[in-house]
Amino acid sequence: MAQPSFAELFAAHYHPLVRLAGLLGADDPEDIAQEAFSRLHTRRLRDDGAAVSYLRTIVCNLTRNRLRHLRLVRLRRPDPPEHERSSEQAVIVAEEHRELLAALDRLPRRQREALVLRYWLDLSEREIADVMGVSAGSVKTHASRALAALGKALKEEDQ
Repeated sequence: MAQPSFAELFAAHYHPLVRLAGLLGADDPEDIAQEAFSRLHTRRLRDDGAAVSYLRTIVCNLTRNRLRHLRLVRLRRPDPPEHERSSEQAVIVAEEHRELLAALDRLPRRQREALVLRYWLDLSEREIADVMGVSAGSVKTHASRALAALGKALKEEDQ
């Protein structure tokens, strides 16, 4: 079976990678996905079938780096005033969805990554371990702790 061309990979995986970067907390998910494809284009992989895994890993790493950078930038200047959600956004995004995303955002980075990779991309524990650069046991631990924390946070918000 022939490996997909770069254009086919881009067409099939760009939007899912943008969503992945957004769910991991990137403020510029389109830029992150584009950078991942740029890096893939300039690099020759030993295994042509590893391109999708490579892209996911790059998206996770770039998001981590971007969040680290933003944390440092925010330490140096005061937080901007909070902006109000537009009425269009309020209609589009249901209250339960916002609560879940807020609770997900409060999780530690590794726990959030484990859940997003597992439940949004439906990756196996082995694939998640490869993307995150940890053991499968660590993936289980991060996911278990994240689910417990989410359950607790969402239960507290309902009260």
